[in-house]
Amino acid sequence: MAKPVKRCNCRDSNGKKLGQKCPKLTQRAHGAWWGRYEAPPGPDGKRRRPWAGPYKTSTEAATELRRLQTEADSGLPVPDRRLTFGAWLDMWIAGKRRLKDSTRESYEEAIRLYGKPGLGHVPLDQLRESHLEALYLAMGQINNLPFGEKPSEMLRRLLAARAAAPWVYRRDAQGNRLKEKLPAMGSNEAGPAPGMKSKKPLSPARIQRVHRVLSSALGTAFKQKRIKHNPAEHVELPKARRVRPLVWTDERIARWRETGRVPGPVMVWTPAIAGAFLDACVRRGERLYPLYHLVTTRGLRRGEVCGIRWEDSDLSVAKTIMVLETDDEDDDGLKSESSWRTVAVGGKNATLLSAWRVQQMRERLAAGEDWVDTGLIFTAADGSPLREEYVSERFAAIVDGEDLPPIRLHDLRHCAATIMLAAGVDMKDISATLGHSRYGFTADVYTSVVPDVAQAAADATIAAIPRAIHKHDH
Repeated sequence: MAKPVKRCNCRDSNGKKLGQKCPKLTQRAHGAWWGRYEAPPGPDGKRRRPWAGPYKTSTEAATELRRLQTEADSGLPVPDRRLTFGAWLDMWIAGKRRLKDSTRESYEEAIRLYGKPGLGHVPLDQLRESHLEALYLAMGQINNLPFGEKPSEMLRRLLAARAAAPWVYRRDAQGNRLKEKLPAMGSNEAGPAPGMKSKKPLSPARIQRVHRVLSSALGTAFKQKRIKHNPAEHVELPKARRVRPLVWTDERIARWRETGRVPGPVMVWTPAIAGAFLDACVRRGERLYPLYHLVTTRGLRRGEVCGIRWEDSDLSVAKTIMVLETDDEDDDGLKSESSWRTVAVGGKNATLLSAWRVQQMRERLAAGEDWVDTGLIFTAADGSPLREEYVSERFAAIVDGEDLPPIRLHDLRHCAATIMLAAGVDMKDISATLGHSRYGFTADVYTSVVPDVAQAAADATIAAIPRAIHKHDH
């Protein structure tokens, strides 16, 4: 181990670094202390003598070099101090080979728009909690910078990355280009993601989703001993406001028709409205009716229903399907890629799916050699996977065409829960059916719909009693 030396980044007239030869190094405040130590040979067997630094004093440098040399001599992996956080994010996402396309796109968006422009230049082994906190602070200031305050360098980098984000055209299930133009990697079920090209600030929930991606990448780095601790574990995040569903009551529907304003961001149909939607699907001859019926009654996520396979179904005896759970904004943390749950579909859904299988076989015969054998239950007419955005767009078109109170496709999960509540299903069974990781989460979310459901049940009970005389009590 060599003795620490003092170096700086000054350059001569030819642009060459002076390093240890700078005449200003005699000044106490100029330059910093660096040192080299003997690391284990690389994969090619060649000698490795990494530089470590900068340090404020020679004493600090000598102490740290002794620690690094002891660590290297112990045989433990030595962090690659040339590996930046941005380079590691690229390595990490490239290794996630089993991700769904839509999930990969959301991860890549978090990396491209926030992780790399914000912190990509920081050496991986030097990333600290303060770096992540500064990133999330800057994200919270997008379209939300206090009046008169100048943007930080971090915020300027994020804004530049968002301004340079490419745009793509939305396509239907068959790949045909549609008229509407959306930002690449920034589309949600109904349009551009908040903040991508709009003037809305990023929500705390969105910042938390980005954090989960970066935290997962850092967790992998920690497991591989590339870093000594995961700085993402101890970062305080902005608290996301829990948005509870509201039921489309008669009063809310009347107000919506009068003003055009939706009462809340998450709305839920009553069983009667859900029935009207399913009836409309039948009347219209909607090809995806079995899919919408399954989601409305069993509460599958969009990615889950588009990913179920015939080999994971038992429609004749158990009447169940096995679902590979997808990442969902309802739940905390990233789900395991091998997280499965079994869902009982019931007799009606089993009948619809059996009829769908017959229809799919007819489509396969019609497609001939052009058929794409994916093994999926729900596919396009040529057997290729359904685009999740297309499933949402078809749903929105039916809702709008039938003049039904608007909800998102994802809100059919809440409709399923509401219908199960109205039918008297226990909350724990509802939690298991929906695939929530915590029962408490289910109870917390649906507390707001319980009074409306209970009131509807009370009215239905009273209405079921035959009366010859109807007298109003005063």
